[in-house]
Amino acid sequence: MDKKVKILGIAGSLRKESYNRGLIRAAVEVAPSDCSIEVFDLKDILIYNQDEEGKLPDPVARLKAKVRESDAILIATPEYNYSIPGILKNAIDWASRPYGESAWDDKPVAIMGASPGLQGTSRAQYHLRQVFVYLNMHALNKPEIMLPTAQDKFDAKGNLTDAKARQKIGELLTALIACARSRSK
Repeated sequence: MDKKVKILGIAGSLRKESYNRGLIRAAVEVAPSDCSIEVFDLKDILIYNQDEEGKLPDPVARLKAKVRESDAILIATPEYNYSIPGILKNAIDWASRPYGESAWDDKPVAIMGASPGLQGTSRAQYHLRQVFVYLNMHALNKPEIMLPTAQDKFDAKGNLTDAKARQKIGELLTALIACARSRSK
């Protein structure tokens, strides 16, 4: 794969100035020159309904197309009640359906997350990894980005100001690019 690696960035939060949207913005800013990151906003994804699998709602069809067009996936997830946010799990479910037509199959994926708490989204990331096993996605193990006390690392507009975190995001993207390139050979 000599061309730029196409990465689809997804924040598992709907709040405009969420810390995890800030992580995705930071990833776009620090992205190596041999990749491009397109951000997909989950705000229009409807609640999953198996009755609608025959003709996917337009936002879901767009999500599936973007996932399929991408070489790799980057997810920034908050942690809600020790787990994956509903909107993110819902989008993952939609793009995996109908059975046998998962857009996620064989995709490399990197996970990161920011939280005001001290765990820094570790439990949500662990749950995502469990979901990815079933979906045959290839989650990177390192570097791990679980940003605790996020309120101290972002400005009032939700922009990441922590230099070490920005460096780690660059390292994560470099590892994701390498994984995507190795899988395409």
